[in-house]
Amino acid sequence: MKIAVTTPTGHVGSRVVQLLLQAGVRPTLLVRDPARLAADVRERADVVRCDQGDGDAVVRATEGAEALFWVDPPTGDEDPVAGYARMGANAARAVRENGIGRTVFLSSGGAELRSGAGEIDGLGRTEELLDATGATVLHLRCGFFYTNLLGEVATLREDGVLRTTLPLDHPMPWVDPRDIGDVAVARLLSGAWSGRQVQAVHGPEDLTYVQAAAVLGAVLGRPVRAERISDDDLRATLRAAGLGDKQVEGFVGMSAWMRDGFEPEDARTPLTTTPTTLGSWAWEQLRPLL
Repeated sequence: MKIAVTTPTGHVGSRVVQLLLQAGVRPTLLVRDPARLAADVRERADVVRCDQGDGDAVVRATEGAEALFWVDPPTGDEDPVAGYARMGANAARAVRENGIGRTVFLSSGGAELRSGAGEIDGLGRTEELLDATGATVLHLRCGFFYTNLLGEVATLREDGVLRTTLPLDHPMPWVDPRDIGDVAVARLLSGAWSGRQVQAVHGPEDLTYVQAAAVLGAVLGRPVRAERISDDDLRATLRAAGLGDKQVEGFVGMSAWMRDGFEPEDARTPLTTTPTTLGSWAWEQLRPLL
């Protein structure tokens, strides 16, 4: 069975690779820099140097694949929505030209809106492009990655503050990317589904930023408080980091849509709930960094 995996060094992709190897599958890994893969992974996989922005290369790398795990990688484009859509077009082309039997796409909550969700609009466009192939495809609409907190290490260490533009009492799904990988692999290996499907991956529970800060404080053994900042404060920070106007608005928009009473298309059920808690993830992944 040929299963092609994109972004195999990412938080989700690396878990997908690990589980496929453990299942006895020799996956085909599309990666821009093969040196980023561990040597023992390279030995057990078919590694293809591939830029996902190169449609011809993606088609060649996925020839003969029965299943595809697709992630739209960050592009660095001035317009991130257009960048994600461009990547999605390459995925759809590969599915169509190679007759790939089933595709699992790493999407996001909010992609069902199709517009008004910042960068996530690009994932919504990718969903539409994959749907248009008529092939079997699953869109995984995921919650807020715990690993996003790795970008807050300096602030947590120096100030003990967890900042957000959301209302501090706004609950939302938080999820361990490794759990997303578990769901993806279960679907990649199963031939018992068909058509166009959506499955949310909501993590174990919805948390507000106040609750998340309390969890982190208990794990880290130091006070952590949630603090709300304005969209303009976030814009200023992003501009200072060198982001262009569309990149800034794409980032700001990824949280703004949640303030309007959004309800996920796929509700929380046993099917969409995954086990790893924020506390257990933080103990393992965040605490050693602080």
